[in-house]
Amino acid sequence: MNPKIFFGELKRRNVYKVAVAYAVVGWLLIQVATQVFPFLEIPNKMIRLVILLTALGFPVALIIAWAFELTPEGIKRTEAADAAQQHSRGGVWIAVVLIAAALSLGLFFLGRYTAGTAPLRLSESATASNPQKSIAVLPLVNTSGDPANEYFSDGLSEELIAVLAKIPGLKIIGRSSSFLFKGKADDSRTIGDKLGVANLLEGSVRKQGDRVRIVAELINAADGRTLWSETYDRELKDVFAVQSEIATAVTDQLKIKLLGAPAKSDAAPSNDNLAAYNALQQGTFYFRLSTEEGTRKATEFYGEAIRLDPNYALVHANLSLAWRLLGAAWLGGGVEATEAYAKARNEAQVALSLAPNLATAHEALGFVLLTSDFDFAGAETELRAAEKLAPADAGPKGALCILFGAQGRLVEAESVARQTLALDPLGVTRYFNLARILIGGGRYDEAEAALRKAVALQPAAARLHVHLTTIDVLRGNATGALQNAQLEPPGSWRDYAMALARQMQSDRPAADAALQKLINENATSGPFQIAAVYGLRNEPDKMFEWLDRAYTERDSGLTQLLVTPFILNYKDDPRFAAFCQKLNVQFPPPESAAKP
Repeated sequence: MNPKIFFGELKRRNVYKVAVAYAVVGWLLIQVATQVFPFLEIPNKMIRLVILLTALGFPVALIIAWAFELTPEGIKRTEAADAAQQHSRGGVWIAVVLIAAALSLGLFFLGRYTAGTAPLRLSESATASNPQKSIAVLPLVNTSGDPANEYFSDGLSEELIAVLAKIPGLKIIGRSSSFLFKGKADDSRTIGDKLGVANLLEGSVRKQGDRVRIVAELINAADGRTLWSETYDRELKDVFAVQSEIATAVTDQLKIKLLGAPAKSDAAPSNDNLAAYNALQQGTFYFRLSTEEGTRKATEFYGEAIRLDPNYALVHANLSLAWRLLGAAWLGGGVEATEAYAKARNEAQVALSLAPNLATAHEALGFVLLTSDFDFAGAETELRAAEKLAPADAGPKGALCILFGAQGRLVEAESVARQTLALDPLGVTRYFNLARILIGGGRYDEAEAALRKAVALQPAAARLHVHLTTIDVLRGNATGALQNAQLEPPGSWRDYAMALARQMQSDRPAADAALQKLINENATSGPFQIAAVYGLRNEPDKMFEWLDRAYTERDSGLTQLLVTPFILNYKDDPRFAAFCQKLNVQFPPPESAAKP
């Protein structure tokens, strides 16, 4: 084909005009998307979609321009228009180009002018749900190239959260919510909206040899702007100081007065022993797995850290939390559980003797007093102290929620549960604790909504479906109860769920077998659960027998006594009042007794 003839044909068929007009109009659409969509809170992915569709449409427009002609009588195939000697008017194309070009340039310069002259303000689009004085620390990315260093970057992220949690007036999101975004590519606006914060702290950690490079950035969640950034190159022995440096710099940027902040992070060992710090971080990595194996491994690493630095207060506190969790969640009762609680109590007391103002130490002792000693007054004193020392930490508030539930103080329990959700909005445990309180108050629809939210966040988490099973049983939904029980992960909680669900079926032998399986495999670790099943079966003598056994075994399940409907059905039985007196709880609690 003669190139001269081909390009002449392109000109005759208005392909050039269409290309120019399309480019100008397409640029206008992109300017509208990039300048207007953010103000309408349209997600960034829609801007990318507009750009993609605009690019894909360009060759399509050229093909249409070649094949069709815009005539005074409408659109016709080019061959038909040629035969009728009907062609488009050039003035139409010129008008389209000039109008679109004017609008494009206007939007372009408006966007650049406003971006360049607007003062640097923190989260200027923050709403009431995303207050300006709020921040989430996203997991620092391990860029060392060695997965074995993952614990180190995670540990730094957690300690930054701990440092910032001590700042009065600053809302800091808890670890469990922030770490849900680890390894994900969500944009800053989405993360900010999900966590309810106006600012994000993100960055990376590169650990090589005896040096570490930490890159930290303070990000405006609304638009992704970097408000502040800094790179720290330090010897590893200075890593404790770096944590406080970053925290101080962030608070300066947020214009919050730093009141009573420690000179260095609580994570720092007493003698700047880096090996002890590494052992602490490795222990915490395994502790966060929330499994029996992981918790046992955590006690080993914490023990090694204490061997290297006997005066390391935070490790003693964390070791207490680990032993307490073993005793409450997996050992349940018996000699081994008693030993675990004794170790937890001792480690908490050592931590407090070394650091009386360490919030984690008060939280650890409070948990022991709550779930082992059933010393509710003493537990509240310790947990209130922890809350005061770290007001933005969801941990002490979560423990207070359990404490108030144990005492039947459901109004206070619900209030503090919702406070923990504000600090840890994606924390599965926070929704779970709220649901238990709502079940105790007979608000089954709200409880189910909280549990469904938790399941959506972490489908394989334990204890969620057993409480959905409980709600179905209370509603008389036998089919739903069995379905939810089968979804509970294998273990003692599934045994309990199946025992509850089977009582709703018409097959009595199957119900008896499910209860017997629960007894055979969980008589020491779950006497309270067995008592609850007997309550559902309308066998109060057996129920009170197993409640007494739960008390003897120091079963932490007794903290759920006053929010478990299957047992509360017997609240008028004199034995119930006697048991409450032995457990040192008042029933009905003062707030309930005051209600008409």
